[in-house]
Amino acid sequence: MWGTIVNTAAILIGSLLGVLIYKGISRKVLLTGVAVLALLSAAITVIGRFTNSIHPFTALTAGASACLLWLIIGILLRNGLSEAYSNIIMQGIGLAVVVIGIISSLETRNMVLVIISLVLGGLIGQALGIEKRLDALGMIAQNKLKGGEHSTVSQGFVSASLIFCVGAMAIVGSLEAGLMGNYLTLYAKSMLDGITSIVLASTFGVGVLFSALSVFVYQGAITLAAGFLSPYLSDVVVVEMTAIGGILIIGIGLSMLNIRKFNIGNLLPAIFIPPVYFPLAGLIRQLLESLP
Repeated sequence: MWGTIVNTAAILIGSLLGVLIYKGISRKVLLTGVAVLALLSAAITVIGRFTNSIHPFTALTAGASACLLWLIIGILLRNGLSEAYSNIIMQGIGLAVVVIGIISSLETRNMVLVIISLVLGGLIGQALGIEKRLDALGMIAQNKLKGGEHSTVSQGFVSASLIFCVGAMAIVGSLEAGLMGNYLTLYAKSMLDGITSIVLASTFGVGVLFSALSVFVYQGAITLAAGFLSPYLSDVVVVEMTAIGGILIIGIGLSMLNIRKFNIGNLLPAIFIPPVYFPLAGLIRQLLESLP
């Protein structure tokens, strides 16, 4: 659940910064933040001194750094996050997502199975129209975003929930976390959602803050379900599921970089082909061996 917890925390922090931008980061707000951080640092220093759990110099240095960071963030984001900065951050995260996908995809021991899974999974996803359904939910969020200054708390909550939960990255990342204990994809998603929540909250206000609950419940449920199933899946199955998920993550990263738009939603069923393939292959092998 760590990946989901970090993702939720990133949305909460980003939303709080966005709300401050929405209401205006005044000099009073900046100084209040510095005072709170300074008091917190002093309290940690005193507690650490008596419990010997943390060196006072470390606590004071961390507190001073947090105050300085808060001032820098407050000044930079006083007028919102500019498009140029947002774009360069997204490009950096997109490249990191591609690398994460490559690392996972190289774990495969059966490339033929990976290809078969992607083909069959793509056919199933295309027949079910998964990508279109996800796009339809995304359009609902986009229509909500058009509310502009007349947007309500409810609109902010619904729009942000759809944006953060709809998409292959949330599903693949949660499955990886539950099956393999691999949180890299969700950590990358946390950075994306944190930046997005700043932008959304600066437009919609406090409603975006409550979308963190949607993310926690949605991704947490997928992670727990995958964790429940993991004892019943062999290491070979998990490895191939990881490799297929890695290839999908590469597609997500390339789409983020605007190199090419991949219909990752239609390829999602490919992840579930290996758990069906191996038992079926074993059954066919037993039947063939039993023949005279």
